[in-house]
Amino acid sequence: MSESERLVKFTLLGQNFAFYTGASEEEMESILSMVREQIESIGGGDKPGGTIPVSKIAVMACLNLASNYIKLKQEHSSYKQDTAAKLEELSNRLDFVLVDEG
Repeated sequence: MSESERLVKFTLLGQNFAFYTGASEEEMESILSMVREQIESIGGGDKPGGTIPVSKIAVMACLNLASNYIKLKQEHSSYKQDTAAKLEELSNRLDFVLVDEG
């Protein structure tokens, strides 16, 4: 554990978890909120013994989060390509204008 890490404890699906992280308090709240939201959308919540086994809820939440992550990566890649193309177009226009003026 590094000096910047701290112990985080929380309950999820009726189970207690604890780990060390360097993430800020706000970041951890956002992360846990996102995970809880995914679990609740699947039908979990913090109540064990529901109709869906805890392990399946956890796996489905992981798959949903991974799917969201992949979509964001693809969107980011597309954004980078679009931005590069626009910058190239602007650069060409500037070159044309500068050559035309010169």
